[in-house]
Amino acid sequence: MPSETGVLKKSLRVGLAILAAASLAACASNSAPKTFDGQEPQGFNPFSVFEGGSGGGDRPAVSVNGYLWRAALDTLSFMPLSSADPYGGVIITDWYVNPEKPDERFKATVYILDSRLRADGLNVAIFRQVRDAKGTWTEAQVNAQTEVDVENAILTRARQVRLSSAPG
Repeated sequence: MPSETGVLKKSLRVGLAILAAASLAACASNSAPKTFDGQEPQGFNPFSVFEGGSGGGDRPAVSVNGYLWRAALDTLSFMPLSSADPYGGVIITDWYVNPEKPDERFKATVYILDSRLRADGLNVAIFRQVRDAKGTWTEAQVNAQTEVDVENAILTRARQVRLSSAPG
């Protein structure tokens, strides 16, 4: 298993790669052809694909619900993010260790399966490991209710986001 130092180094490398890509993108001229309809001159906002309807024109069609996507990211924001694919609707966290229980850690994978805000358009998988006396992490059983509770928290947050963004 990778050590926390290894995970920190990997996270730092990923962060530096993102920073380098963002810096390189800032060098592009505004006269370059735009990839997406309605793209702002300052660059592409990855969350804009969830706004404004059907995704016609050159804008890619996103098959996941934007409210569920944002709510899942909000709900799991306390966990380190390993991977997030807004087009495929998959969010994978890295291992999270609660400071109050250092011998137990959790990881989550969220699948957003629908473009509609529906309970069956969401699937959450939680993984748990415990550290034995030798310091080795081993797989452990997760209470099935934990996954249901996380799904319900995401759905509740999605409804809140939807209501807060409604006009009027």
